[in-house]
Amino acid sequence: MFIDGVPEGEAQGEVAAYYESQRKMWGFLPNYATAFSHRPDVAQAWAALNLAVRGGMDRRRYEMATIAAARARRSTYCTVAHSMFLRDVCGDEEAVRSIATHPDGSELDEQDRAIYEFATMVAAEASRVTEADVQRLRDVGLSDADVADVVFAVSARCFFATVLDGLGAELDPQTAAAFSPDLLGGMVVGRPVAPGSAHSSS
Repeated sequence: MFIDGVPEGEAQGEVAAYYESQRKMWGFLPNYATAFSHRPDVAQAWAALNLAVRGGMDRRRYEMATIAAARARRSTYCTVAHSMFLRDVCGDEEAVRSIATHPDGSELDEQDRAIYEFATMVAAEASRVTEADVQRLRDVGLSDADVADVVFAVSARCFFATVLDGLGAELDPQTAAAFSPDLLGGMVVGRPVAPGSAHSSS
């Protein structure tokens, strides 16, 4: 981290409550929590927004769009975490492996590939999106509401990933350990894994 966050042992009030919620969620205090320690209200506001976005769309589609956005923004943290969710929550290890070995999404099925490529474009340069890009999603079965959900998911991820990378947060070794070194290697798209793991490149 490039800034000094609030140490867990010194956290009080809203910060302590935020840390506790994150530790309960992950089983450890993730490095990203420190990035928000001076403004836990921002973390809670983002979490509420993200929950609204995720809760209103297909979970697998949310993870697919999120991974595409994370890769486009070179966020190792979000790429690995959401690859884990795609595998463990959605039960799609095949897609995780496909993206890790073909990060352009070229080996995904037609609908997934269209969503992945669209999400990548939105994250990288949203002003390039055209009506034809949206029509491509319609052609593979998405409604206009579905298209909007994909954009919402990408936009929410861009905020979170930018905060983490802008403040220097590195992926927790506990999360990195969820993948074999060879598979993890295809997910380290930006900052390295934080020290403390056999998978760390630091």
